[in-house]
Amino acid sequence: MSTETDLIKLYSQRILALAADIPRTGRLEAPDASVKKRSPLCGSTVTVDLSMHEGKVSDYAQDVKACALGQASASVVGAAIIGCTPAQIDAARDGLRTMLKDDGPTPPAPFDGLEVLRPAQTYKNRHASILLALDAASEAVHAAEEARAG
Repeated sequence: MSTETDLIKLYSQRILALAADIPRTGRLEAPDASVKKRSPLCGSTVTVDLSMHEGKVSDYAQDVKACALGQASASVVGAAIIGCTPAQIDAARDGLRTMLKDDGPTPPAPFDGLEVLRPAQTYKNRHASILLALDAASEAVHAAEEARAG
């Protein structure tokens, strides 16, 4: 397969549509936790604000400054995260990492829409950007739980 064909596949219409329509953008006024993550390789950043209620994400907002792949990932995360537990978010993050790095299975529902990013497996320099939203969300849910417990 040619490099041009690889890039066309990588930036599919579905990925570009997700990147163009990221849900839950912006910031929350009084979040339980806020986390900003940056990919040192490409400079992409994602800032996540979230609130928790009874051990689940009750509100979520994200400020995404990333490539189309990072934006597409954040789009899937933003659409799926409300009502999720920290364990579900951690499973999605770990599943996405395994899918990208080891050709593992698609992350579990409700984050199975991340399957669209499978063509990025061979683009290791894009993995950090793709993982930003879930890395930040995972850190934020644990920070929120610690703050409530402490």
